[in-house]
Amino acid sequence: MPSLLEALERKYFAECEFENANQPELHKRSDLPNDFTVTKCGGRMEFSIFIPRLSPLTSVPALLVLNDCDIDCAGDFESIRDKCQRVRELDLAQNKLQDWHEVFNILKHMPRIEFLNLSKNQLLSTPSALLAAPTINLKNLVLNGTYLDWMCVDALLQNLPVLQELHLSLNNYSAVLLDAAEVAEHSNSSCQCVPQTETETETETEAEAQALSESCCNLCRARRKLTQAHPALKTLHFTGNPIEHWQEICRLGRLFPSLEALVLAECPIKSLQANAELDSASASECHKYFPCLKLLNLSCAQLNSWADIDELAKYGQLQNLRVKHWPLWETLECTEHERRQLLIARLPNVSMLNGGGKISVDERVDAERAFVRHYMDKPECERPARYAELLAVHGQLDPLVNVNLKPEKRVKVIFTYNEVSESRFVDIYLTVNDLKVKLEKLINLAPNKMRLYYLDQDYKEFGPEEMRYPNKQLYSYNIQSGDEIIIDAKK
Repeated sequence: MPSLLEALERKYFAECEFENANQPELHKRSDLPNDFTVTKCGGRMEFSIFIPRLSPLTSVPALLVLNDCDIDCAGDFESIRDKCQRVRELDLAQNKLQDWHEVFNILKHMPRIEFLNLSKNQLLSTPSALLAAPTINLKNLVLNGTYLDWMCVDALLQNLPVLQELHLSLNNYSAVLLDAAEVAEHSNSSCQCVPQTETETETETEAEAQALSESCCNLCRARRKLTQAHPALKTLHFTGNPIEHWQEICRLGRLFPSLEALVLAECPIKSLQANAELDSASASECHKYFPCLKLLNLSCAQLNSWADIDELAKYGQLQNLRVKHWPLWETLECTEHERRQLLIARLPNVSMLNGGGKISVDERVDAERAFVRHYMDKPECERPARYAELLAVHGQLDPLVNVNLKPEKRVKVIFTYNEVSESRFVDIYLTVNDLKVKLEKLINLAPNKMRLYYLDQDYKEFGPEEMRYPNKQLYSYNIQSGDEIIIDAKK
């Protein structure tokens, strides 16, 4: 397997060849630059310029991408330092790196590096190596699919003082085994995690299941580490981890108190509400652990209650929210537009919803008024607290009039034939030809021997209009009840 240096040289470096390398001897002139030469051709003087086929690189670009190259080590560090002086972003995803010492040495010899992607490298979780890690000025670190345990994550964080963005997606975390020492003492540390292995059987009793859950909680509590918070981190990607309980996510808020963006897509979180088993003081303060949170992605969560939306309304700085593909939306008997209105009305601080454009003032007012009308006929026990707030703003609203602009499907028309008139209901979506077929039974006249004339009751002075197009539907004549259709036989 190649080293990082070998993969780098293979991708970015080659011997420099010149277009004029095999030309006859050329005559130099001292008054011209070294790149210019002169050739005598009869009585003429021809100038030649050396043009390299490949630009001679002395260092690689600022963005160095070496993903999926089977790299398992660094190579010569001095050569790496010479060639990677400009590197600020390094992508080493899907390689064979296992030794953290190699990673640290790579970073040490790339002094300007700010971004590092180590996704899907099977890095060994060796606390001794991580505890000896140098201080690194990374601002963005991607560790998706590395399955690092939390102790290793903590050891890394202790040596990344300016880290602003961290990716821990797809690492199979079912619990957060770190907590901030400053606040953990004042919060309930009850474990809400799920056992890592499936042990339930058909014969398992409720007592056995409870005992299993308690043993798991005790194990997690024993393994959980109190550490220092990391106030520099602004963005955390946590997609695809099997965490179900919001209390575990609250630990992330305590670890990263300055968090502005939190991506929890495809995490099977079951509820954002306070757990009844926790003391009320701790349970009601979950939103306080995210004082700076502006973006939250909860798409594909297993949430099935409007009360969870009401919990999100407590996050005062939350502006951008994604809540797609919840089981709750599948149970609602309303259109997508009506659902969006109910969401906007419940979330006064959110200005962007599900990736759409910014919510305008008019859209918010319309949503809030629709919300009031939606709940005003429901029992008081079903009305959320937000209803009273919006009722105070918009007052008691009259219900909207249900205006149906669709034309009637059947109208009563007067049919006249040979001075005999009869009123009958007719389907206005019939064609003229369909109507002739039906009239055949009434007047015993074949459709191809029949002419029809339409007489509008409001414009009789203009006379009747012949209905000469057999495929034209009756509604296109604006037929209303009381109008007349005159039947005439062809001669």
